[in-house]
This record gives sequence, C-alpha cells and structure tokens, in this order.
Amino acid sequence: MGICLRYSRTREEAVEIVNDGYIKIFTKLDKYSKGLSFKGWLRRVMINSAIDYFRRNEKHYNSLDISHGQYETTSETIIDQMAEEEIIAAIQRLPPSYRMVFNLFVIEGYKHEEIANQLNISTGTSKSNLAIARSKLQKILLREQQVSKEQNG
Repeated sequence: MGICLRYSRTREEAVEIVNDGYIKIFTKLDKYSKGLSFKGWLRRVMINSAIDYFRRNEKHYNSLDISHGQYETTSETIIDQMAEEEIIAAIQRLPPSYRMVFNLFVIEGYKHEEIANQLNISTGTSKSNLAIARSKLQKILLREQQVSKEQNG
C-alpha cells in the first residue's frame, strides 16, 4: 500500500492500484522465479500496476506545458521536520505526470532512460518533469511548514 500511495492522489486510487496488483500477482504467480526475492517481485508488480493505472487513467489529465516551467530553489531542510504521512500527502498533490517521474526516479531508483521507455516520453521530458516535480514539492512543503508554524504559534 505504501508504494501505491506514493503513485496516487488519494487513498482510494491507491487501493485500486493495490487491487490491480494483487490480481496480477494471483494470475501470474507462475512467472515468479523461485529463489528470487518474493518481496522484490511483489514490489515490481505494484510499481508496474501504478504505471499501468497512470497510463489508463491520467496520462492526459492535468497535463501542463512544461516548456514554460520556471525553476525556483528553496530550502531542503524542511523534509527533516516532517512526518512520513505529510511527505506522502505532499507527493500525492503533485500533478500525475510529475508525481510518476518523481516516484520512479527518486524513490524507486529508475534511470531517466528507463522512465522514458516505461511512460512513452522522451528522456528530456523525464528530466524536466523531475526538476519541476522537485520544485513543486518544495513549494508544497514550504507552504505546509509555514501553515504549521502559524498554527503552533
């Protein structure tokens, strides 16, 4: 569920991705190679389910023209002060195309070439989406930190 939450906007979407993943696991259990990590295989199936969900449902929604994106830098020390749930919630607020690239690159460790192949985009688009996702995520986290400070005093 943790993997799927990072790729979705809502808990309901994550549950749908998990369900799709488990259907794949049960129908393709014969593709699992004994001797390899079952946990690793399960993780890969869930990531692929999230990618499939993205392709089916969100690829063309909420898309932005990235050629006009502006990059802003902010403090990265904010992350140290936030709980995991707050960080996941912030990632979920990213537009789908940025969220997908961010998760695949930063969290899963894919290379831009692999992301480009998985999502049918160019390597340059993958790099650009990652830069914009980082910038947007920093802004979201800064706003949340400011709100938290205002509420606490």
